[in-house]
Amino acid sequence: MTAISEAQLQPLLQAVTDPGSGRTLGEDRAIKAVKIEGTDVAVDIELGYPAASQHGALRAALVAAAKGLPGVGNVSVAISTKVVAHAVQRGVQLLPGVKNIIAVASGKGGVGKSTTAANLALALAAEGARVGVLDADVYGPSQPLMLGASGRPETLDGQTMEPHIAHGLQVNSIGFLVDDDQAMIWRGPMATQALEQLLRQTRWQELDYLIVDMPPGTGDIQLTLSQRVPVTGAVIVTTPQDIALIDAKKGLKMFEKVGVPILGIVENMAVHVCSNCGHAEHIFGAEGGARMAAQYGTELLAALPLAMSIRAQADAGTPTVAAEPDGEVAALYKALARKVSAKIAAQGKDYSSKFPSIAISKST
Repeated sequence: MTAISEAQLQPLLQAVTDPGSGRTLGEDRAIKAVKIEGTDVAVDIELGYPAASQHGALRAALVAAAKGLPGVGNVSVAISTKVVAHAVQRGVQLLPGVKNIIAVASGKGGVGKSTTAANLALALAAEGARVGVLDADVYGPSQPLMLGASGRPETLDGQTMEPHIAHGLQVNSIGFLVDDDQAMIWRGPMATQALEQLLRQTRWQELDYLIVDMPPGTGDIQLTLSQRVPVTGAVIVTTPQDIALIDAKKGLKMFEKVGVPILGIVENMAVHVCSNCGHAEHIFGAEGGARMAAQYGTELLAALPLAMSIRAQADAGTPTVAAEPDGEVAALYKALARKVSAKIAAQGKDYSSKFPSIAISKST
């Protein structure tokens, strides 16, 4: 019997396509080790983004690829995930305890941005990541209600706030610090300062991703945040209708101007399916997000339905991914999470922590 060699196996394994990134494992350099003992083969895979729901399919594809080589017997595949920090805007320092920040933004309100942000965060967590949510919508904070969290943040040192824990997510919001009926009558600089404090004085604990639910629009607050917050990438949420697309394009251009990569566009409320008869109707128009993505050379990450259950579950404090984790809509959010995190994994890494620091003293 001819001995199995790694040189024969590697090309077969490297040609396997990762369903999350759409790239081969060879392109992603995901194969970390191949061990051969007689006819038995053991493969170690390391993905740069969370994709727990896809491990079974990826494992099966690798087993099939390895068994394409004559003589291969048992094949075992170990899949791990290693999320690292990626580059942000030039001159902006990373946040302690946070590897990557994803801004979820829209040009206007009422397009489901906060619901998308909450479900994206829950989907990333369901796929195996450590995730936090910062509700940056000072004038209309909604994450406390959507995630079923309330009460003032605790402090252990008198200087930093402990994030609330909701559905496994670390969460902070101006909504935890004010009464529900209190109006935030603040000018731009005051609101911006409050948000920076929320961001930097929360003791985020080893997050792979921090989802920032941005305020709608492209005014002073949004621009300042996009310049000062170390954002790894931005997701633009819109509905298909022209009036929403006009404003979404402004949000996209704002991030481009400050050097924040656009991860893609989410078309929310893309189609309504009647809960009684099942009739599908494009209430807000069709394929507006796809046209915008093509116009600006980015990707349409997801087309999410207008469903009563999404609204009801968010209002009840248990968003869809937590309420129906195995449902069809949750699967759409999880696919969105894998696309977003896979695109981040393909970006340049942050090497600032590896740079030497220079200390100057009189003795030297």
